Amino acid sequence: MRHAQSAPRAHRFLTAAFGLVAMASTMALAVGCQHDKPETAGETAISVEAAHPVRGSIAEHMTADAVLSPIAQAAISPKVTAPVRRFLVQRGAHVKQGQLLATLENADLAAAALDSKGTYTAAQAAFDTATKAQVPEEYQRAQLDVKQAKANLDLNQSIVNSRQQLFDQGAVPGRDLDTARAGLVQAQAAYDTAVSHLSAQQSVSREAALKAASGQLSSAQGKYLAANAQVGYTEIRSPISGVVTDRPLFAGETASAGTPLLTVMDTSSLLAKVHLAQSLAQRLALGSVAELTLPGLDEPLQARVSLISPALDPGSTTVEVWLRVDNAAGTLKVGTPVHVQVPGRRAEQALLIPDSALVAVSGGSSYVMAIGADGVAHKRPVTTGIRDAGQAQVLSGLSETDTIVTTGAFTLEDGTKVKVGEPGGDEKSGAPEKPDAP
Repeated sequence: MRHAQSAPRAHRFLTAAFGLVAMASTMALAVGCQHDKPETAGETAISVEAAHPVRGSIAEHMTADAVLSPIAQAAISPKVTAPVRRFLVQRGAHVKQGQLLATLENADLAAAALDSKGTYTAAQAAFDTATKAQVPEEYQRAQLDVKQAKANLDLNQSIVNSRQQLFDQGAVPGRDLDTARAGLVQAQAAYDTAVSHLSAQQSVSREAALKAASGQLSSAQGKYLAANAQVGYTEIRSPISGVVTDRPLFAGETASAGTPLLTVMDTSSLLAKVHLAQSLAQRLALGSVAELTLPGLDEPLQARVSLISPALDPGSTTVEVWLRVDNAAGTLKVGTPVHVQVPGRRAEQALLIPDSALVAVSGGSSYVMAIGADGVAHKRPVTTGIRDAGQAQVLSGLSETDTIVTTGAFTLEDGTKVKVGEPGGDEKSGAPEKPDAP
């Protein structure tokens, strides 16, 4: 009986176990079916702004900031320290090159110049005396001494010859012949001395005398010219034509040597000096047109490139470029800040996209997010050319039929599902409209 009762109990246990296994299989099958569903089924598309590339013209503009400066400027400083006697111009006066602007007190300098003139005059008279009187007189005396010595030598030579003949004939004693010979020797020595003196007068003495007289004259002349120059320094003249822009002193005040007394600027034309990268400066040429934007002026002014530095600036490794603008009317002021635009390369019928659509990557390359027909955005590498005024020229990688994300492309991953929306965020149906050509 006990065995008969255990059999139904085992049967019930097996039945329950099979039920649990069946339930587990059913749950596993349900979970597996859920994992087999595609993830994209519930994915939400991101709203983006998009546009098509368009054809149009684009020009490169090199921009920089500068300050207007005069085409020429002279800070005139006196070379002597003296009180200002008189100013002949006021600030703002237009002056010509060489015009007298001011005079300094110069009574002491004029007196020194007069003294130097007297010394120079005396030296000139001494030079005339040395070259025209003393030197020729000494030379003539030396010539006369030579002649006298030669005559005396010839006389003694004839005496010796005569007494030699008489001695040979026995008419005179040998003592007389010896006396004559001694006189000849003395006459020869006197002649040699005279000739040597004459030679010295012809070379050393005459040349030295002329040099000494000439040196004294030159020294006196130099002092006289220096004194006159000191007097001339008290007359302040303008080295250029222009406008007097500064005059810090008044008449009676002492002007110090080396300190600017007046400043003259030539403002008939003004310069805007900018520094550009070497690659940009190489595209310019003398006479190239540029535009200057000034505060208070609605329209930009036209300027032209007047100088391109032949050397790089050692500090910034840039090239200094001068832009010259006409100012004949005098309306522009020195020191005015200006914004410069210099046109560079230009391309017609170029394929253009908004500059904001480009995403830069390392190595200098760029890509855009192109939207496919399935509404998925993919990275598209592009090669760009000119970039200016919010637009970029595409050289390769796109066509006019492509649709690209124009804003926020750098936040999108490759393969992102997108939908084209209005700038305000509302979804827009249909293909995106083409932006107006520039």
